[in-house]
Amino acid sequence: VVIGAGDTAAQIVRALLSTRESRFVPVAMVDDDPLKRRLRIMGVPVAGALSSLADVCERYGASTAVLAVPTASQSLRRDVAKMASDAGIDLFTVPSLDSFFIGQGESGAPEIRPVTEEDLLGRPPAEIDPEEIAAYVRGARVLVTGAGGSIGSEICRTLARFEPSELVMLDRDESGLHATQLSIDGRAMLDSRSLRLVDLRDGAATRKVFEEVKPQVVFHAAALKHLPLLEMYPEEAWKSNVVVTHELLELSLEFRVQCFVNVSTDKAADPTSVLGRTKRIGERLTADAALRVSGVSRFTSVRFGNVLGSRGSVLTAFESQLRNGGPITVTHPDVTRYFMTIQEAARLTVYAGAIGRPGEVLVLDMGEPVKILDVARRFSRRAEPPLDVVFTSLRPGEKIHEVLFGREEIDRRPLHPLISHVDVPPLSWVRCHGEESRDARLMIEAALVDGPRYSA
Repeated sequence: VVIGAGDTAAQIVRALLSTRESRFVPVAMVDDDPLKRRLRIMGVPVAGALSSLADVCERYGASTAVLAVPTASQSLRRDVAKMASDAGIDLFTVPSLDSFFIGQGESGAPEIRPVTEEDLLGRPPAEIDPEEIAAYVRGARVLVTGAGGSIGSEICRTLARFEPSELVMLDRDESGLHATQLSIDGRAMLDSRSLRLVDLRDGAATRKVFEEVKPQVVFHAAALKHLPLLEMYPEEAWKSNVVVTHELLELSLEFRVQCFVNVSTDKAADPTSVLGRTKRIGERLTADAALRVSGVSRFTSVRFGNVLGSRGSVLTAFESQLRNGGPITVTHPDVTRYFMTIQEAARLTVYAGAIGRPGEVLVLDMGEPVKILDVARRFSRRAEPPLDVVFTSLRPGEKIHEVLFGREEIDRRPLHPLISHVDVPPLSWVRCHGEESRDARLMIEAALVDGPRYSA
């Protein structure tokens, strides 16, 4: 049964019926448009509304449904997935009409694939102007920190398409750099000076990179990010997320970097954890550097929520628990989180470098927050019998509901409907690095005490 009776559905029905090798045979469609109730495509009828999906499948002997609505919202996708699961129906999708044509195999059959959690949680891609990115990346010397990580590597892959004169990928993880180079070049000989195996805590080694590369654009994606561990080891968060960010900003000012983009997190909005507080300090240090920059250089931060498929994400944990036979663990029955695909987060981060104004934090629209318990239950139902879902309680510093904006921040979207521009108060390193305490946790909290509000 094909869900939808629009142009994409028509293409799917015609292609499947015209391909002998296809494993799918369309027998009916469902659509909520009353004007399509008498519609037939190559003899395949619209047999009811979406709410009648289970009945239509039973009536026509169908065990599979194909979602053929490329513009479907994530909430609609999740509703359809629940309907299919409740009815014992396998759910497949064609992400877009372009993907439908590109994905045709040798037999000519469309590459219809199972619906994934990314389909249900990720947000539809935002429209951006690639020429605005090309204007500051093409022909430039670009440095990416944390290039071996989930976000950093995807930023590198995105930037490579815009033909920088030099793309320098820096990380202390040699395996991560190997994987990133392989994904971009198709080979990974590890003999190129575009790879820099450097620990950013080593100030002398970091300075040497700036002296040799003289980057014009810097994307700072390197960070420690696991909230519970940083609650136990705040001094490590201070060194990696605060001190390193400060030193990179100072080097960028000294070497006249034209664009500096600091990758932040939604946990920096009204922070309650060491992770959130250190990333908030990074945003404010970046805003302070923007006040001291010369010429037309831009120093900005980008803030977004959980990234699907990144190392340590909740989906990775659920997949592991599913393979191990459960149980599926959730911290709290009401906990919600924002989600975005790695590709979309990287694409918008690179775009933010084109439209960010000095000192701002650009906040990416993450769509509607997702209830983690719903995700856990979907994973549970993938096993037979379904796995138990167990609540483990919130850990220190965790919120039930994340927010994208702090209490005093205003959601302004002057240039793009899915990117907000937020002013943050600058924080000087002298104030940040007060000597009144050697305890990292107290130093982090003291650094966040806001002084007089800065207004442009």
